Amino acid sequence: MSEDTNQGAAGQTILVSGPPDPVELTVLKERALAAAAEGIAIADARLPDMPLIYVNSGFERLTGYTADSVLGKNCRFLQGRDTNPAAAAEIRRAIREKRECLVEIVNYRKDGTIFWNRLSITPVRDGLDRVTHFIGIQSDITLQKMAEESRRQAKSELEAVNERMRMELEMAARIQQTMLPPNPQIFEGAELCWLFQPCVELAGDTLNVIPLDDHKIALYVIDVCGHGVASALLSVTLSRWLSSQPGMHCLLPRGSDDPLHLDIVAPAAVAQRLNLQFPMTPEIPQYFTMLFGILDQRNGDFRYVSAGHPAPILIPASGDPSCLPGEGFPVGLLPTADYHEERVRLQPGDRLYLYSDGVPDTRNADEEEFGVERCRSLLYQNRYLPLPGVLDRLMTSLNQWRQGNPMQDDVTMLGVEYRGDPRFTGS
Repeated sequence: MSEDTNQGAAGQTILVSGPPDPVELTVLKERALAAAAEGIAIADARLPDMPLIYVNSGFERLTGYTADSVLGKNCRFLQGRDTNPAAAAEIRRAIREKRECLVEIVNYRKDGTIFWNRLSITPVRDGLDRVTHFIGIQSDITLQKMAEESRRQAKSELEAVNERMRMELEMAARIQQTMLPPNPQIFEGAELCWLFQPCVELAGDTLNVIPLDDHKIALYVIDVCGHGVASALLSVTLSRWLSSQPGMHCLLPRGSDDPLHLDIVAPAAVAQRLNLQFPMTPEIPQYFTMLFGILDQRNGDFRYVSAGHPAPILIPASGDPSCLPGEGFPVGLLPTADYHEERVRLQPGDRLYLYSDGVPDTRNADEEEFGVERCRSLLYQNRYLPLPGVLDRLMTSLNQWRQGNPMQDDVTMLGVEYRGDPRFTGS
């Protein structure tokens, strides 16, 4: 590029650019091509097999081949056994159709090592619109491809782990379901039916119905704080503790020489024992709420203890529905907590519902809770339906209330209909 100089008004020297010098411009272009980081190769489309007529130093650095060793050859010498056929076929089609193309292709260096080449091919036309040359620009994207492959492999491994965990969680959920009592369960003086819908694979809720002797039935609903594996493990552990089987703990009759005499642990004492056995600690920051009771089929006497759990709902055969007394500390929160027993006398036809807070806490799209009052009203309105039908109606109403939003908590309810035991009433 030539420059002229003129003197300004204040005597300054002003550079004035003139027309570019063709020779100087040609040299500049050649230097730019040679200095480019990418590999640049030019093939002559007018000659048989389109040999290379120019490669820059970037091409030499990328491929390991010197210019003298490749000029006059077709660029396909960079391909090898692992070159992806689809990319090679696309190059051939673009050259045949005399158009641009951009491919990512596996190539080989002179020393035999593989590299990923992002190859851009552009045709060059003369004044008569005839393709005379093809310019290929090559970029080494090996590191990028390695990173992509690492991400794909990590994603595949993560998906495999997730699938294995999903299968294990499903198996654990099935095992957890097998620990629930028969549904419904019919005794001489009562029918019991339950609803159990975890919000995730494994539930922190659990329930059970346990015959203690020929006329007494223990029943409970437990809600462990949190969700997932840790909560489910504690709920399963509690279901083992709350058992009348030999080797278990809380419900075993206390020692007696008379095998016909059963000294059953009272509900408040059950809560007291569990509170001492399962204290919340920094290492295990878990607690649970519980409604545990014993129903006497002879007279409808229901003795129960509430440990921070929602109060039972009573739907009488005649009269208005009500919530029974229920208070107390959740189990595990306070080592010195004291638990008190409550009592209600059921009449034939009365229904009693024990439930976890996932029922009233179900929220709609406006974050409005379903609520205890709405739950009690629904149970009362459907009191003439069979017990399983009432629980089905409740679950349907909860799902409609959620309006498609995911469940936020486990939903559990245990319904009891007291019928009166004819063995003791003489009917």
